[in-house]
Amino acid sequence: MKKLESSLLNMTLVLTSVTVIMGAILSYINGLTSGPISEQKEKALADGIKSVMGSDDIVVARIDTVKQNDAKGKELSYIIYQTENTQGEDLGAAVESTTGGFGGDLKVLVGFDKTGIILGYTLLEHTETPGLGAKADKWFQKGEKGDIIGKDPQEPLTVSKDGGQVDAITASTITSRAFLLAINNAYSAYKATPIDAQTGATKQNKN
Repeated sequence: MKKLESSLLNMTLVLTSVTVIMGAILSYINGLTSGPISEQKEKALADGIKSVMGSDDIVVARIDTVKQNDAKGKELSYIIYQTENTQGEDLGAAVESTTGGFGGDLKVLVGFDKTGIILGYTLLEHTETPGLGAKADKWFQKGEKGDIIGKDPQEPLTVSKDGGQVDAITASTITSRAFLLAINNAYSAYKATPIDAQTGATKQNKN
């Protein structure tokens, strides 16, 4: 077999062929993994909703999106999962809320009963410092130092350093402020949700 001459054209053809083949392989792998990854995310969200609402008897009756401007005028979006039990009784809602923490975005899923009392929360995403800001996942839970469960954010929650009643995470005041802002914003978005809002979302059984 005659050896290909080393030339710009030959090298270009080889590199193009390799790129096309690798692209096809990556596309195939992505097709194989996208389904399971999507299913895992859906399951994680369903489990998160059950956790923050404090019940396994949960049906997501409607999904709403509320847009509000923050103090700096930036438009933020909040996803509200309106929930019912299997008997059709209103249980409140789980709300996704994102704010900027010390290391980057901090996304919280927080559950409210139908009057607005905090039932629970979980961190969906964060880039805070491990061992410090990352403690927000536990610090504000029931029975912990910064316990916010059972509180009503009608009066915005703030850290004690700012005159509030919530103990900030040790050495992580910025993260604590960001976390409480996410909670306060989630409450505001929940209360701003039109009672008869219909966003095209289908009723989903999360059992």
